[in-house]
Amino acid sequence: MTLHRRALLGAAAAGAAFSGYALRAQAQTAAAQAADETYLNEVHGYGPLVPDPYKILDLPEGFSYRVISHAGQTMDDGFFVPYKADGMAAIPIGGSKIALLRNHELNPRDLNYGPTGPGRKLIDKLKPGQAYDVGPDGHPLPGGVTTLIYDLKSQRLESQHLSLTGTLINCSGGATPWGSWLSCEETTLSSQAGLGKSHGWVFEVPATAKGLVDPVPLTAMGRFQHEAAAVDPGTGVIYETEDSFDSKGLFYRFLPHDRRNPAKGGRLQALGFRDAPEGGDARNMKGSEPTWRVGETRDCVWIDVEGSDNPHEDLRLRLQAAGAAFVGRGEGIFWSPEGVYFTCTSSGPAGHGQVLRYIPSPHEGQAGEADAPGRLELFVEPTDSRVMDFADNLAISPWGHMFACEDRYSETLRNHLKGITPDGRIYTIARNVFEGNAELAGACFSPDGSTCFVNIYWPGLTLAITGPWSSFRV
Repeated sequence: MTLHRRALLGAAAAGAAFSGYALRAQAQTAAAQAADETYLNEVHGYGPLVPDPYKILDLPEGFSYRVISHAGQTMDDGFFVPYKADGMAAIPIGGSKIALLRNHELNPRDLNYGPTGPGRKLIDKLKPGQAYDVGPDGHPLPGGVTTLIYDLKSQRLESQHLSLTGTLINCSGGATPWGSWLSCEETTLSSQAGLGKSHGWVFEVPATAKGLVDPVPLTAMGRFQHEAAAVDPGTGVIYETEDSFDSKGLFYRFLPHDRRNPAKGGRLQALGFRDAPEGGDARNMKGSEPTWRVGETRDCVWIDVEGSDNPHEDLRLRLQAAGAAFVGRGEGIFWSPEGVYFTCTSSGPAGHGQVLRYIPSPHEGQAGEADAPGRLELFVEPTDSRVMDFADNLAISPWGHMFACEDRYSETLRNHLKGITPDGRIYTIARNVFEGNAELAGACFSPDGSTCFVNIYWPGLTLAITGPWSSFRV
């Protein structure tokens, strides 16, 4: 069976394949499986990693990468490729072409690393109203989104341009079933910090946009330290993670009035545990007694959010007091028919993170949900950094393997792109050996499964990885 035929199984097969994952993942995190990446790859995976002579990305034999875009490069619209490449999605736009929608997690101090370049020398290229907001000096803020048009048949970048600007700390987001990218701001900075507007919103960027989109925040989706979003194509419900740096974030859902247009508003809610009306805790934080174990599930309730514009930046604390459950630094999220998988980067008794799975109710967001509630599962919780450490951005490949980007900044531990099989075997597909050891980010697959795209966050490189994906060693 070729990879392309396997890819035709689609997302349904990818999700169904994870049925036995939790128990296997629990076994792998035991001491017998806490081995280095060479052992893990020789037992299964694609084989040991081969040192990259260019010192960018180590890959297994037979795999290769192309650097298709890098920070500081001049784009087709004349702007510079911004730095800090983060979350990303690959969206088909017809034929063999896809649009890569790529975030840039730039803060107010990063003005020289934005699309107008050092000294903001291209500032006059921006027309009034094209940027969402300006900084204390009156210049447009540097965060936003770039769009890359890539031809899978020729494996060539055709063009790239700026598609959203004037935002801040655009961390991750999520692709929509209708062909757009939800770009999330991981900040709640506002006029109190000298800015013109409040931040912490989600912005929508259509994959087919030819230039800068109108920067309209989707205010009904809430204002908080957004990380990522995932859309259930069957219900239109949008699930959102919150990367609160004190590890006291929440998990949200947005029930839209229009399944294909979140700009038309909707209802925002936060997840809680039915058995903990006083406010639950999913984190199993280091130094505390674990409240649940891998494979266990909790029945959930959803708490309506009042004051979602969060003017006092106390939204998560108010909601926790109302019964919402804390999760530890919720980051990457990906929808599958078996549930919504998301990472909690620094949770767990060993502090190496978690992967949680929310299993929606058959009546998600509708009458009858209370009788058949959704459930949250502790899916994986590594106990050794060599198995997996600080999993951040998340994707599920067309053939059903989960891919997780590591986000540990360390002088001794390199960041990897980890693969996880449906039965829970963890392997290494790539190792970042670029100077600085920045996080890997934005992993996503082309719809045909031929190419994995990933970013090296700093300074900002986008790579296209190809190879014998169908040669996985079982």
